[in-house]
Amino acid sequence: MVRENGNRAAGREAREVAEAVSEKRWEHPSFGKELFLGRFRPALIHPHPDPDPDEQRRAADFMSKLETFLRGRVDAEEIDRSGKVPEEVIEGLAELGAFGIKIPEEYGGLGLSQFSYNRAMGLVSSSSAALVTLLSAHQSIGVPQPVKLFGTEEQKRRWLPRVARGAVSAFALTEPEVGSDPARMKTTATPTEDGEAYHINGEKLWCTNGPIAELLVVMARTPSREGRHGITAFVVEADTPGFEVAHRSEFMGLRGIENGVLRFTDVRVPKENVLWGEGLGLKLALTTLNTGRLTIPAATVASAKWCLGVARRWANERRQWGVPIGEHEAIAQKLAGIAANTFAMEAVADLTALMADSGEVDIRIEAALAKLWNTEAAWRVADETMQIRGGRGYETAGSLKRRGELPVPLERVMRDLRINTIFEGSSEIMRLFIAREAVDEHLRVAGALIDTDLSARNKLSAFPEIASHYASWYPRQWAAPKAPRYEEFDVLARHLRFVERSSRKLARTTFHAMVRYGGKREKKQAVLFRIVDIGAELFAMSAACSRARWLLRRDPGDEGPVEMADLFCRLSRRRVNALFAALSRNDDRRVYEVSRRVLTGYHAWLEEGIIGLDAPEGAMVPLSHAPKRKERRSQTGSSV
Repeated sequence: MVRENGNRAAGREAREVAEAVSEKRWEHPSFGKELFLGRFRPALIHPHPDPDPDEQRRAADFMSKLETFLRGRVDAEEIDRSGKVPEEVIEGLAELGAFGIKIPEEYGGLGLSQFSYNRAMGLVSSSSAALVTLLSAHQSIGVPQPVKLFGTEEQKRRWLPRVARGAVSAFALTEPEVGSDPARMKTTATPTEDGEAYHINGEKLWCTNGPIAELLVVMARTPSREGRHGITAFVVEADTPGFEVAHRSEFMGLRGIENGVLRFTDVRVPKENVLWGEGLGLKLALTTLNTGRLTIPAATVASAKWCLGVARRWANERRQWGVPIGEHEAIAQKLAGIAANTFAMEAVADLTALMADSGEVDIRIEAALAKLWNTEAAWRVADETMQIRGGRGYETAGSLKRRGELPVPLERVMRDLRINTIFEGSSEIMRLFIAREAVDEHLRVAGALIDTDLSARNKLSAFPEIASHYASWYPRQWAAPKAPRYEEFDVLARHLRFVERSSRKLARTTFHAMVRYGGKREKKQAVLFRIVDIGAELFAMSAACSRARWLLRRDPGDEGPVEMADLFCRLSRRRVNALFAALSRNDDRRVYEVSRRVLTGYHAWLEEGIIGLDAPEGAMVPLSHAPKRKERRSQTGSSV
């Protein structure tokens, strides 16, 4: 009982922290939010936004120099083998301005857009995943972005020119016991007696760029005026006494990245180094990530394009049973799917970046959808490419080269890609975040009914207003508009009509789930995840159709984009229908019951007959301690 109460208290504190920092206002419209509420608003994404032509001309010169540098100076295989990015490569990128792409020109940067930044990161990603991670961690979540958004003028003039010139920066949030649950953060920042500084103590884990950074954005707990601990963002100089790199981590992929454990022992940080304000650190981090996580979708597009080229060439070159393998239907299915998904991934990445540049829409949901959908689509693309290449995909580029074949590094690309569904918000956390934002309006209107802390009397008093709202909202989710034909989309119009119908169905489904599960909705993650996945597919379909019309307008004679968008939407519609079906017909309860028994060691007999992990005492349930077969029956009351 004590443990259960403790778990409940911890869960309540985590929710309170999340609620405290979540952005309650929607000052700009959001296509993604409207999609989840049954209001399909294509006008927010069509006509497809155009990048600024003047800015694109400025970006073209940088992109040309960057491509020349990457082709001539970067050896991705050597970076992978050595686990290090050469110092001369970092210096060369700094000379090009690659460390300050989005930093305004007045602070020494290139002053380019999110769209151009994404294109640059895609180009770097096609050369070396380790290199794009270095530049992205520095600019997207490191010092440049939060200082640009939240720094004072003095802070901007102090740090932005420095990082634009190549002073590497990092972002330190994760801890050994803290991932996506900041309520458990243990790193502290204690004010000095004179109030002029703070002493930071604690340890940060998996800090990308941390081992070589000159400047770091560090999140730490500070005592708030109400006596509760807030989280504050500090800019910390790496040469400050008490700061140390305790460990440099090594990974399955991204072998050239600098990442490790950072330790802070009475690190003195002046109060002038606080970003935005005391207690606003977590909100700063979440806001920064809204645009910061857009780099990953762009990088995965580059990977998908590379995989498409590899798959297409091999499907033409490799012959089996007298014809190229691409002419066999099994491979043709994979190849067309790779192409269609690559088209949609670029549509999602570019559209979201241009929406961010416009400043006229709220992209918090779109950015999360882009990160979630593109990273998972990229993994599917790489997996299918590996299957097409067969043994030559699994073999390393070095081995291929030594035996006289083209050194295609698909094995390395796949290793590098795997992390994308994990870092900067895992797919599971992205789904939870999107689900929370998607039901924001429902919570605002009907939150009183599902608030477990409110009395029955308070819930009853809130009911008339709630009933009035849903009396008009709910019927609209069943009634189709009279004639939204989308004629300008020609053959793609039927897909947009499907998106519109599915958006209303999604809104009804979300509402039903909220009513059915009430305060327990957060625990019904399988249901929430399907709802989010439906929204992600609808967003990708919308982006693909918008991009196809945009490209057709630029080149009226090329029907290729329409063909790609049509195929993608056909495939996506099947996934959407399957997800809807799984909401009402699934094995979620049974799966969860079995999982609970697996956790207790009930099915530990499945682990017999192997050389297992040598885990520390208490870290795993020893097989000898697992319930015996007779005990299992009595523990559950039934046999399995």
